[in-house]
Amino acid sequence: MKIVLASNNKHKIQELQSILARELGDGLEILSLSDIGFEGDIIEDGSTFEENAMIKARAVSALGYIGVGDDSGLSVDALDGAPGIYSARYAGDHDDAKNNAKLLREMENITDRGGAFVCAIACSFPEGSGKEDFCVRGEARGVIAREESGEGGFGYDPLFYVPAFDKTFAQMSAEEKNSISHRGAALSKFAQKIKEIYGDK
Repeated sequence: MKIVLASNNKHKIQELQSILARELGDGLEILSLSDIGFEGDIIEDGSTFEENAMIKARAVSALGYIGVGDDSGLSVDALDGAPGIYSARYAGDHDDAKNNAKLLREMENITDRGGAFVCAIACSFPEGSGKEDFCVRGEARGVIAREESGEGGFGYDPLFYVPAFDKTFAQMSAEEKNSISHRGAALSKFAQKIKEIYGDK
């Protein structure tokens, strides 16, 4: 079985391969967009993580492959879910330092600092497959810190504090972060759905 991830991110592809292999065995192959010769841009114009993930997945399934797309970001309770789907370009461009600085400014006088990292993973099947598209969601709850801490991770990780660990995501080891991360939770749900669909094959 071949699955195409709507990405050229090698880390994401390896992660998906290892989790699905654990659930389903080695009888599948995860391909990237470049592996199938896809060179166009996929316009993510959805209003939710789920919609954007499905847009990516369906861009692939339209070419006859099983398509997988993901979308993720930070949702802050007191900011009505912002930065949300605009997390990567919250301050105008893809700059982690600027994004974090803007979030700190927005949260400066706010006491309710709860929020969640969210990851949606969608799967779309080629027309005529007889299988229904689906989307799963994983979340990791935490608190937005008042200053950055930690050298690891990326994005908003230095500001995302998890009380149970008394650490930000950026202070955690990869193992600690993966054990509670939004992406890990979504991938686990995704693997289970794939197993339900293909496990008897």
